[in-house]
Amino acid sequence: MAELFQRIPYDSLNSRQQEAFNFQKVSAVLADYGFITIRLSNDWGGADFIAQHADGQTFLKVQLKSRLTFQKQYLDRDLHICFPHGGEWYIYPHDVLLREIVSTGRVGTTDSWTKAKGEFSFRHLSREVRKLLEPYRLDATEARGIETGKESELVPES
Repeated sequence: MAELFQRIPYDSLNSRQQEAFNFQKVSAVLADYGFITIRLSNDWGGADFIAQHADGQTFLKVQLKSRLTFQKQYLDRDLHICFPHGGEWYIYPHDVLLREIVSTGRVGTTDSWTKAKGEFSFRHLSREVRKLLEPYRLDATEARGIETGKESELVPES
């Protein structure tokens, strides 16, 4: 049984497996913020998953990416983009952060944004971009376990 639970290198996974892996990882982090996640089998309105808050009022349509990304096809869709970077997770409202990034002179005038498909991603995050992203960083440093506040209700076998 022990050989079944061997950690595997992320790089050994194909792209679909990596997306499933990342979905599971960010779902665990979002649980600490009161969200449950529902993975969608096909993109819906650009979303890979829905995050529903415990308040019963908040629903986020989320596109999962491997890096900070903006795409014209996501404009005006009320989408959040979620991505990992340096052991941290970020989830940001696409259109809001895009306006902030464009105001810095980045993205809006690049060929990849204006001439190609209308997309732009950041392989590396500058200090300026990290500062803009800070409000959207999820604190994943202390993943919480199950907290019941009482002893286990399991009865040991006799």
